[in-house]
Parts: sequence; structure tokens; C-alpha cells
Amino acid sequence: MGAKARTPAEPIVAEDRGALARMVMKLLEHWQLGTEDQAALLGLAPGNRAALGRYRRGEAIGSSRDQLERVGHLLGIHKSLRLLFPQNIDLAYRWVTTRNRAFDNRTPVEVIKDQGFAGLLIVRGYLDRARGR
Repeated sequence: MGAKARTPAEPIVAEDRGALARMVMKLLEHWQLGTEDQAALLGLAPGNRAALGRYRRGEAIGSSRDQLERVGHLLGIHKSLRLLFPQNIDLAYRWVTTRNRAFDNRTPVEVIKDQGFAGLLIVRGYLDRARGR
């Protein structure tokens, strides 16, 4: 028997938030982001290295809606990049730190850092449109 599917109204349990933390931290490592950028993308204070360390160890990511949605969008960006560049994983990982004319010659990470949650939506929307969604 498989695990019971979670309905949208059910909270995400700590075990699942721990798995999300490990996944997103692994992704941020693949993107080769420094700790300040990692914190910014997760909506944390720039110097919050302690939280990043806890997430790397698989401790549950914050349960705030903002942080969970940020993680969801970051993983969605990753998925889009893997679908857009299936034969070039290096490009998929490098894309977020590469300047892009669509973002006024800024990197997607810069857009997210400058515009916060709205920047995540801008980058994800751009990739969704590129995929034809």
C-alpha cells in the first residue's frame, strides 16, 4: 500500500519539510550559490548561516507559507531547466547565474534577490513560457 496523499488543507509534517530542506539545499549547491544568495532565495536574513546548516542536515524547513512557497518555486525552476536542457545538465545548473537579456542583463538570482518573492515568480514565469506552458 502506498502512502496516503496529502490534501492541500493538511499541514506538511516535519519529516516532509526535512526532505524539502535537503532537496533545496542540494539544488542550491548544484547552482553553486554562496551562502548570502542561498539565504536570499529562501527568504532568510543574509547572515543566517545557522538555518542553512540545519537545512543541509535535513532539519525541517520553516513551516511559514512564504518559505514553503519559495522552496516550491525554486524546485519548479529546477524542473523547468531540466526539461528545457535535458542534454546539458551543466547549462541547466549554470543558467540561474548567467546574465540574461530577458532580465535586463541581470542573472535570474539577481532578479530574485532584488525583487524577492515577486522575482521568483518572474523567473519561474519566464521558464514556464519558454516551455510553452
